[in-house]
Amino acid sequence: MFGKILTVGGYTLFSRLTGFLRDVMLAAVIGAGPVADAFFVAFRLPNHFRAIFAEGAFNAAFIPAYARVRTQGGAAAARSFGDSIFTLLVATQVVLLALALIFTPQVIEVLAPGFSHRPNEFALAVSLTRITFPYLLLITLVTLWGGILNALHRFAAAAAAPILLNLSMMVTLALAAYFPSAGYAAAWGVLVSGVLQAALVGGDTLYSGVATWFRALRWDDDVKRFFKALVPATFGSAGTQLALFADTIIASFLSAGALSALYYADRIDQLPIGVIGIAVGTVLVPEMTSRVASGDHEGARSAQNRAIEFALLLAIPCVVAFLVIPGLIMRGLFMRGAFTAEDAHAAAMTLVAYTIGLVPFVLIRSVVAPFLARGDTLTPVKAALTGTAVNIACKIALMGSMAQVGLALATSIGAWINFILVLYFAFRAGFIASDATLKSSLTKLGVAGFSFFIFLVVAARVITYLLSSLPRFRDLSELLLLVLLGGAFYGVLVIALFGRRWLSLMRKHAHDAPAATIGAFEGTSAPAAGPDEI
Repeated sequence: MFGKILTVGGYTLFSRLTGFLRDVMLAAVIGAGPVADAFFVAFRLPNHFRAIFAEGAFNAAFIPAYARVRTQGGAAAARSFGDSIFTLLVATQVVLLALALIFTPQVIEVLAPGFSHRPNEFALAVSLTRITFPYLLLITLVTLWGGILNALHRFAAAAAAPILLNLSMMVTLALAAYFPSAGYAAAWGVLVSGVLQAALVGGDTLYSGVATWFRALRWDDDVKRFFKALVPATFGSAGTQLALFADTIIASFLSAGALSALYYADRIDQLPIGVIGIAVGTVLVPEMTSRVASGDHEGARSAQNRAIEFALLLAIPCVVAFLVIPGLIMRGLFMRGAFTAEDAHAAAMTLVAYTIGLVPFVLIRSVVAPFLARGDTLTPVKAALTGTAVNIACKIALMGSMAQVGLALATSIGAWINFILVLYFAFRAGFIASDATLKSSLTKLGVAGFSFFIFLVVAARVITYLLSSLPRFRDLSELLLLVLLGGAFYGVLVIALFGRRWLSLMRKHAHDAPAATIGAFEGTSAPAAGPDEI
């Protein structure tokens, strides 16, 4: 399991690094003004719907369902199930796309009402949204195909697909002079990337013998069970996205640059969430589904505890760094071209607010995993909707005095409420139980986090003093030096506290898969593992 987490995390890390380069180009070419705000609205809109209908609700319901159908009914039943869901997805997404393209101005009026007082910005947001919105149809298919591959423990293509978004946008931004504006260049990059991602992940399903196609819908028990799990999951995802919609709506009334500050801060905050939290969740759900299906409930709980330890081990240095040196991070990464020192300060304060909720964001997928493995999407939804309600209430209360920082802080508060409730429900149902190893690890991780905090505070001041006379690239040099020294210090600290246990665990699980899963998938139509299978 750890080997798979590391591989998915590795692809995700590369995606985040290329995403960082993309954002550096965005900051330099577009900045944090009206054009940037218009583009981020156009970019957020299909991503909101993607999170509701695709990655959020769909993955939560589909991956356990597909794995269960394939385990119990074989490859033919899984192919029929996959084709049925593919047909439904395409039909609904085509209708949604048509409605979105026709009523784009009305949608922008609802999602960014503050733009109505800035006609040029409103018109640009409408035009860019009509370019980016078809991305939703393509990325929905990518999510379906990625879910099928994940259920088969093939994670590479789906994990690597987001890299194409970053590369595509970087190419179009480099060619911005050939577009009406840089906003148009970025928008076309989004759409082109959807085509490339669909080709990559769809091609892997074809290679694996699990490609989907249109078929007459059969409303059988498998489809009914899928929708029974999908409906509450959709409400949960919709609740989460409603809070993000609220960010967009409220920020559109704030001063120019508020949306951009939220975007850049969120991009940094998403690095550990994507590389650690999502990678762990992506591997853990099918792992626990297989163990639960085979009756190995103790093994499922043990896998979850080890995943929580591993996620915290990697997340702690990010939490500390984002709290201690947020200004340096924003200046070193983005302060060039059209992105000013004032923009960097606004984004840094927003990052601190987001970081308060980083731990629950990283761990939430690990805690939700046992519910999803059992087909229970309703219980996590109760927690998610409660967290969303608190989130939105806090946004309204904090927006006046704290601007976009208040919006980010409200997001963190809602994340903690959601996490605490899911944890309570999991303990109550007996889905999670802390063993002696987890308790010991949490104590050691607390020591590691505090020690790293002290080190970073001292090291940051010393390095700032030593490099104070550097004429150029001072912030970037300070940041790179702190990353190198901090990484080395934290690595030594972890080895001192944990010994070589983590290294041995990673080697042990690198090629490990539950026996029930291997037996279930033997003799199917899927070919032998290729060199990229994880």
